[in-house]
Parts: sequence; C-alpha cells; structure tokens
Amino acid sequence: MTTRNLKKSTLAVAAAAALSLSLAACGGDAAEKPSDGGTTGAPAATGSVYYLNFKPEQAEQWVELAKKYQEETGVSVTVETAASGTYAATLKSEMAKSDPPSIFQVNGPVGLATWQDHTADLTDTAMYKNLNVSEMALSSADGSQISAVPYVIETYGLIYNKALLAKYFELPDAAVKSIEELNNFAALKAVAEGIQANKDALGVEGAFTSSGFDPSSDWRFKTHLANLPLYYEFKADNIVGQPETIKGSYLPNYKQIFDLYINNATVAPTTLSGKTMEDATAEFATGKAVFLQNGTWAYGDLSGAGMADDDLGMLPIYIGADGEENQGLTTGSENYWVVNSQASAENQAASVKFLEWVITSETGQSALVNDMGFVTPFSGFDAFAPTNPLVLADQAYTAAGKIPVSWNFTVMPSDEWKSGVGQALLEYAQGTGEWTGVETAFVDGWAAEVKLANS
Repeated sequence: MTTRNLKKSTLAVAAAAALSLSLAACGGDAAEKPSDGGTTGAPAATGSVYYLNFKPEQAEQWVELAKKYQEETGVSVTVETAASGTYAATLKSEMAKSDPPSIFQVNGPVGLATWQDHTADLTDTAMYKNLNVSEMALSSADGSQISAVPYVIETYGLIYNKALLAKYFELPDAAVKSIEELNNFAALKAVAEGIQANKDALGVEGAFTSSGFDPSSDWRFKTHLANLPLYYEFKADNIVGQPETIKGSYLPNYKQIFDLYINNATVAPTTLSGKTMEDATAEFATGKAVFLQNGTWAYGDLSGAGMADDDLGMLPIYIGADGEENQGLTTGSENYWVVNSQASAENQAASVKFLEWVITSETGQSALVNDMGFVTPFSGFDAFAPTNPLVLADQAYTAAGKIPVSWNFTVMPSDEWKSGVGQALLEYAQGTGEWTGVETAFVDGWAAEVKLANS
C-alpha cells in the first residue's frame, strides 16, 4: 500500500444541510423508499457520513465517489484515509473525538473483537443480504448480529514484469525457459539468482525490489509473507481459527524466501530500514527489478506509473513446502465495513444508505471495479467484469485447478505480535540480529499475545 500523508477531504453541503432526505437504497432520487438498514430505526437519513478508509491506494477514488454521492443526494460525506501502516492508531485516535467515524474498517475477527462495542447490526442491510457467500460476514461474539461485512476480495503474490522475465528466459544459461516451469521455490531461487548474476545484461538493478521496513512497506513481510508459514502449519495440523500456540514448523521456509528477497534485490540489506512502499513500487515500475511482492490493489499505482497491462503478471509466493506446485495465489479479505453504533442515529442511517448505494448503484459499482480495481463479494456486479491483469492472473490459476492460499493473518493475535516479528526480521536483515530472534518473536510472541488478549 502506497505511503501517503493522512488525507482528509470534507465534502461540504452548500444548501442541502437543512434538507430532510429519504434516500433510495441504490442512490438516485430522494425518495420515499425506506432504508434497507435495520441498524438504527431512524426514519430518514438526515445525518452525514464520515468514512475512515483503510486503503491509501484508493484514497482519491473514494473522495471522488463520495463527491458524486453528495451531488446526487445532498448528503455530506467526509472521507479520511490513514497513512499506510497507521490505521489502527488513527482509528483509535479518531474514535476518541466528539465526531467519530460513522464507517470504519476491521481486518477480521481479531480487529472486530477490539471494536465490538462500536458495531451496529448490519443484518438487514443490502451489504449483508447481497453477499455471494453470507458466511464471509463477521458476527458479534454472541452471534446476535452481523457486525462486519467484507467489501473486497484481494489477492497477493509475486508481481512480475513479463517483458523482463521473458528477456531472462532467453539467456543461454537461464535456469528455466518459461513461466510454466516457474512453479516451486527451487525454480524461483534459480531464476532470482540468475537474474541477479546477469543484472547488467538484463538492464536491471536486482531480481526483487527493496524489501523496505518503513511502516508503509513492512506489512508485506511481517504480515503477508508470514501468512505462508502459518498457512502450511495450519493446513498440516488441521487448525481452524486462532490457536493458543504455534510451533513454527515452516519457519525455515520463511527464512529461505526472505533470504532470497534481501540477497537478490536492488539494494543492500543494510539499507532496508528506510526503504518505503513508494521506493519498491518505483523500482518495479521503472524496470529496475523483475519481482515485487504485492497484490491486486497495486494495479492502480503501477498502471498510473506507466506500466502496460500486458507486462503485468503474478506468481504464487513459493517457500519450498511440499506440494507447492499446485499452489495458487493468496486470496482473501481483511477489509470489512463496520457502521459505528456509537455515532448518532442519523449518521448511522446515512452511512448505511451510502454503503448500499456504493454496492448497488451503477456509479458505485463502476467505481469499485473500474476505478479501484476491486473484486467484490457482492451479487449484482455481472456488468462489471474485472480488467485488472493481476485479478485475471488469479482467475487463471483458479481455472487451472491451483489451490488458493487462504488469508490466515487475520487471526494473528495483535499488532504487537506483528511489530515484534517485523523488528526481528529487520535486525536479521541488517546483520544486527540472528534468525533465532525471528523464531522467538514468531512462536513465543504468539503465545504471549494470545494469553494477554484472553486475559
């Protein structure tokens, strides 16, 4: 997710502040149609909307969509976007204010547990009713209500530059000659080291972009990359949900993929503390690196930087686990909408109506799919087939029968656990710490944080 400063775009209402509007669920005319939301019991959305957005890479698109909604309905919508890696702290700060967000996000069950007292019931809303798979929604701890609804399905892996990789395949000593052969860690290692050895001939500075540990970038390794050893451990041990302890069975695999990243990159490992997501994106977009660990959400930044769709592909992240030749991309969601039950009744009702308009109106659907590049979990989007090449790559793996890797980082016990793992990874990369520090932060840190949360 691209580093950006905290953005706030307040879309003021000129003459409409005094109007009492009853809005159709899918936008359009101010109407007599009641809200689908059973959230507040308020008769009409006379309030305003304050949306605290989690995704910096779509900040501008959300502002534009909010502007269109205001122009169409007269309802004031404020969109504020937290800088990458700061959402939890920003949300805590904003919730303490007298005018808190009326819509915010949680990243899964752990995040929901933190904010359970701020969750309105979404059971009777279009967001929940229109889910293709209703089980994707998150319920309250006692099961009495639907508290959070996912709004985007995302995929991540190793984004690659097709033109540069094809150039490597043409080298006489190329370890593999086609993308089809690049389906396991041994092949990935041979290719990455081959690119690094021939970087001058290929016109690149490294096989991988910088694995930055600035807060805008470190989530890629302490969270997204850490998902892979968790996925294989949970799969081997038939673990569902959040275990009290983990064994770290696949930490050697975690080490070898991380080593591959930092030893075959555009920069020396000792410089990683200050490297950002913007640095990595720029290195990839300008052809300085062949591989970038990121996801479907990066498409806007990459295309905006001038990359052609035909040059963008995505590989699974291979770590050397048995059977990974049949592995697909890592697909799931950590983006759940929540309506703040402690906002005013009017603002809750207005927020429900806004979100319903986003997922049911042509304007909202087009923005989600075409402008933001999302794959949504909602029905009614048949007219908006995805064109994002990274999304299409995921569909191709699925069509080929590859098994998607699930998102298990949503049960990571806390941000403190992630921070401990991230700090240990950085110290290891810089040479100021040993890999045993990563193992301790991963395994012992998990048990400690789960115990703390449960107490």
